Amino acid sequence: MTARRTGLAWLLTAGLSVAGAQNLSAYGALATQLDGAVQARAQSAEAALNRLDAAGAALDQLAPTLRNQQIVSGLRDALDRSRGALARTPAELQAQVLLARGLMRKALYDQSLAALGGQPADEDAQLRVLAREFGLTGAAAQALSADVKAGQLERAAWRLQRSAVQKVSAALQATQAQQTTAAYVNLARATGWFTVVQDSSSAGSLKLSQFGDALRQLTGGDTAALTTSLTTLRQGAQAFSRALATPPAPSGTAGAAPTPRPGPATDAAGSASGQTGAETGSAQTGGAKTGAQEAAGAAPVTPSPATPATGGADAAYAALGRALGASSHGDPQTTRAALQEAATQLGRATTPLRDTAEYAALQRALDAAQTRAAPRPSDVQALIGGLANAEQAARGEGSSALNRAALGTAGWFSGWLRALVFLLLGLGALAPLYLLNLAFGGRNMYWRAITAGLVLLLLPLFLEGIFGFLGALGDTLGGGALAALSNVTLSQGAYALPIWALVALAALGLLTYGFRGLCVQFGLMGDQGGAAQATVHHTAIDWDEDV
Repeated sequence: MTARRTGLAWLLTAGLSVAGAQNLSAYGALATQLDGAVQARAQSAEAALNRLDAAGAALDQLAPTLRNQQIVSGLRDALDRSRGALARTPAELQAQVLLARGLMRKALYDQSLAALGGQPADEDAQLRVLAREFGLTGAAAQALSADVKAGQLERAAWRLQRSAVQKVSAALQATQAQQTTAAYVNLARATGWFTVVQDSSSAGSLKLSQFGDALRQLTGGDTAALTTSLTTLRQGAQAFSRALATPPAPSGTAGAAPTPRPGPATDAAGSASGQTGAETGSAQTGGAKTGAQEAAGAAPVTPSPATPATGGADAAYAALGRALGASSHGDPQTTRAALQEAATQLGRATTPLRDTAEYAALQRALDAAQTRAAPRPSDVQALIGGLANAEQAARGEGSSALNRAALGTAGWFSGWLRALVFLLLGLGALAPLYLLNLAFGGRNMYWRAITAGLVLLLLPLFLEGIFGFLGALGDTLGGGALAALSNVTLSQGAYALPIWALVALAALGLLTYGFRGLCVQFGLMGDQGGAAQATVHHTAIDWDEDV
């Protein structure tokens, strides 16, 4: 025990207690849900949002067992930004998750090494999680376990840091000085892994702020500066790796290599959202806040991205993402609550965002949307587009005319007006079908096919009118099941698009069959002689029987 406490002197001087371990079950659940959100985003933003909500619940369980509250705060911010990223691109979400996972590993690294010095009962479980998170398998995982059980925590820390630095170097090597999605994700991955080891005495001149500068240059399209930054980062990572080439000597022996030491506090959450190729977003990474900085009252280093500081814009994106998820399955009450939260967060935005005309228009639209009956996904999408316009205006860029038109249209053509207009159109669609049947009857199979085709073509309008109205009525009356009937419409979400396509295909087939049959009967196609003779002999016959 004495040897272990000697080996942990550097941890104790940093103010870390050897008692108390993380909730490993909650840690695993948080990691699984974050990684699952990235995978789910490729198929469905709603599925990814559900994963992020589950990650939030896991974080609530994990947070009380984390000593470093800066990391807890950083994780919550990263989770909010991940929700906001759902309104942007899959690469944006992946970058946010990579940065959050870096914070998680930082907390695991610092706190587990401290706890392992006290020979905890769950030592084997902590070692398994450490090995899994740092990618140590086989002999490498066994060596880590042997070092810990022998009280050689400096060597254990060295093994973990060496693995992390290898991943930093690999991600930097894969990062090209181009404004692409691949470069964006790889640089975020390198940033997340360096977050874990940023306080190591072997890091040399390599700083987390340098990664933030590179992310800002990438999202801003400054490839010349990015090339220089990547060269500096790669050289720093190589120097870091060389410093870790020799393992520390066993505790108590002379000539030991410099001991890697975890920092006492880190707040390195970032947001990444930027323009990568044709995709638009922003990229941020926070800096480390050490105990010395706290004593001096210094603020954490937070390099700004290509976008200027926008205060609560990221949180507003997150709230709008929740509103979109709720509206997409017919939950108007939750949608309005999320819109209220978005308005609150947007009110915290700072200049230059607050000084734009787009910001004022978005505020008015959000205020109106909070009390709107039967909010639909298109209403929330218009608000997200309005926030994107405000951010572009704050950067001095031109905003999207299509987003402006959508925001303005959603302001007046929504709620009960939309429901009533489509109800009238849906019921009105029955009139031409009735008149068609009245004029031509149903004895001719070609006219029957044409009638069936028109029914299918008008079906989306009928469904929107009837079930959109019932959904609005259910929202007003407080009926959850009735309000959810808007999900039956074919304009509610992406799940309805293949159904719409199949209905349209069937309609086109029936109409083609019916009109071709009439063309044959009129002598425009096929046996024109027979058709002409039929016309001569039936000139006095009723039109329905003639055709």
